[in-house]
Amino acid sequence: MWAVALERAMLTYYEIESHARFETHRHEAEQITLVLDGELFFEVEGKKIRAGPGEVIALPSNLPHAAWTEGRPARAVDAWSPPRVDLLG
Repeated sequence: MWAVALERAMLTYYEIESHARFETHRHEAEQITLVLDGELFFEVEGKKIRAGPGEVIALPSNLPHAAWTEGRPARAVDAWSPPRVDLLG
């Protein structure tokens, strides 16, 4: 993973192994995820959403959601606003 941030925006890159899971969580930052390769799955308001290469999901501030991969790894880029200080290390 890498991250770069300015005062009000941030970009992160992830390589996610197959069968990885980010349990239900929420954050102040708005999130836009662009899947580069593989598939990412999201659970938002009880709905399962699949995002494949070239597809985008946008999550508003403080919306509870989970994310995971299934049988194959994924690569994705996330845009955040405001920046998530917890991801900057």
